[in-house]
Amino acid sequence: MTFIETVSEQEATGLTAELYARETEALGHLPNFTRAFSQRPDVYAAWRGLNRAIRHNMDLRRYELATIAAARRLRSSYCMLAHGSVLIKEFMEPEVLRATVADHRTAGALSPEDMAVMDLADKVADDATSVQQADIDRLRSAGLSDQDILDVVLAAAVRCFFSKTLDALGVEPDSKYAELDPDLRESLTVGRPIAQP
Repeated sequence: MTFIETVSEQEATGLTAELYARETEALGHLPNFTRAFSQRPDVYAAWRGLNRAIRHNMDLRRYELATIAAARRLRSSYCMLAHGSVLIKEFMEPEVLRATVADHRTAGALSPEDMAVMDLADKVADDATSVQQADIDRLRSAGLSDQDILDVVLAAAVRCFFSKTLDALGVEPDSKYAELDPDLRESLTVGRPIAQP
């Protein structure tokens, strides 16, 4: 569901049809977030390119931690469910992710570097003007270069664009996320509910 009309798969032509075909081939289904951009496939392509460039420069785990920190602050169920699923598949047990989502500082599973990354991403998503030199110095002390720090800021900032776009349009997370463990699903559903099948 979205608050605006989207282009159906049957009616899609041109760039929208290409977008639908590419996403379906890559993901095995057509996500609700892709449909939300069906009126502006060029904007979606530009966002994908920007996000890919940011992600390409980062360690995947760091990117995902920064992303869920920003998504949690933004109350984006869609992004929490999507990126939480990546963390479970690649890096964390479900109970560790639940604890990290509840409070990454007390989860007991993250390094000081991870916590500093999540703290900065959270601040960027909440109020970027609250970021201080001390926040940056903390990441430097944890071993991150200025390029690494920029990457964290970029990951959080690009999440603001995507999450806010989806939520402002009423886009619900794909129904496939209802298959997650109920406790995990509940902890990752921080905003809009999951779409009904």
